[in-house]
Amino acid sequence: MSDKPGLIIIEDHPIMREGIASYFEKTGRWQVSGKTASVEGAKEIFLREKIDIALIDIQLEGCWGIDIIPWLKENKMTPVLAVYSAFDDYAHVSAALGMGVQVYMCKRRSEIELEDALFDALKGKTVIDDLVQSKLKTVADICSILTKREREILTMVKSDVSNREIAERLGINLRTVENILSCVYDKTGMRSRTELQKI
Repeated sequence: MSDKPGLIIIEDHPIMREGIASYFEKTGRWQVSGKTASVEGAKEIFLREKIDIALIDIQLEGCWGIDIIPWLKENKMTPVLAVYSAFDDYAHVSAALGMGVQVYMCKRRSEIELEDALFDALKGKTVIDDLVQSKLKTVADICSILTKREREILTMVKSDVSNREIAERLGINLRTVENILSCVYDKTGMRSRTELQKI
């Protein structure tokens, strides 16, 4: 078994995905344990490979890359979570950090800068790109990071609809509502229904 850090690359743009994988493989310092364009593909890789770092693009085709994070927590998997994204706005950065991401780097940064950030994260550091640091202090539409279903449930919460009633209206079970709300809390950084209702 390799003693190099195991890396998974979750990126839906094929040229970007292959380029990143090629860089890390050629360094000889990493084990690229998997690369995929989807959250579902990432889950399959996590179940069969040793992963130390998950390198995630936020926006994948049809979903958000960071939506894998609740699944990782449910399955007690604790890789270093790193985002390498074109997004540099408050909403995306704060949502990622709120979900436990330790590295947030913009795609304007080179692979060398990204690699340095990943090594720092393996030492327990949190690394946030200087390009987005100042934007964390600004207000933006945090709802832009939510899925359609998450926005739907948030709208009901803001109208003071109970979780049980939300479940009945949407035809889903109560546990599903609670799980989706947990993701909303993570993404928005809010900690209570009262805070959500003020968004």
